Amino acid sequence: MYINTIVSTEDLAQHLNDPNWIVLDCRFTLTDSESGRQAYIKNHIPGARYIHLDEDLSAPITESTGRHPLPDPQSFSEKICRLGIGINKQVVVYDDSFGAMAVRAWWMLRWLGHPGVALLDGGYPKWLREKRPVTPDLPEIHNGHCACLPEPTQIVTADELLHAVGSEALLIIDARPERRFSGEFEPLDPVAGHIPGSINWPFDENLDMDGTYLPPEALRENFQALLKGRPAWQAIHSCGSGVTACHNLLAMEIAGLPGSRLYPGSWSEWIRDPSRPIALGE
Repeated sequence: MYINTIVSTEDLAQHLNDPNWIVLDCRFTLTDSESGRQAYIKNHIPGARYIHLDEDLSAPITESTGRHPLPDPQSFSEKICRLGIGINKQVVVYDDSFGAMAVRAWWMLRWLGHPGVALLDGGYPKWLREKRPVTPDLPEIHNGHCACLPEPTQIVTADELLHAVGSEALLIIDARPERRFSGEFEPLDPVAGHIPGSINWPFDENLDMDGTYLPPEALRENFQALLKGRPAWQAIHSCGSGVTACHNLLAMEIAGLPGSRLYPGSWSEWIRDPSRPIALGE
């Protein structure tokens, strides 16, 4: 049976030599795009392949896109195949930033229709704290045979959100830190603020003190309070560029609230069109 939300360090350790389990190292820093790759070269979980946020999980930036536009599904599928990921493989993704980067790979594989992909709960820091094995050795990779069946219903476009602004049709949940949401501080994008009508739920609210996700019942209570009776499909997740938003989407899946959707372009795309409204403050 495939795992589609989170997997423990203990479970991954038991499957390190399982040829049907593929591990992806997704370490990345927005302010230093090479730091994750260099960290991977130095040491990583045995067998892990490295996948780069800018080069592998994003398309080139254009005048109308955000900072991490989605790649073409077919080209992304081909990259995934070259990493040895076939339709019969259980994929585990990890990073060293509480899942904030790896969730993008988790969501994109789900978007492609891959049957089994999970986030390593607690990530690389927890793996190291438990003194589990790491290595600088690069794995031998054989091409996989993967299907490409993207699910467009998982995505919401800027135009769809624009039509919903000011109505109760959708609930936009913004995963950025409070100061970026309010517009008080904006280190990455040229315009500060948020999409009007959206609410702020920083992704780290999903985490326990040890960096793992809160228990499902706690996550469910939190997101039901945000939804206020709405069904999960009316929740749309946003952030700066469609990366950390996936953390809240995964949290809802863990909570037993499946069906919420992603606005992949997020704030950095929204502000590309000056006719789109912005809001400041809480």
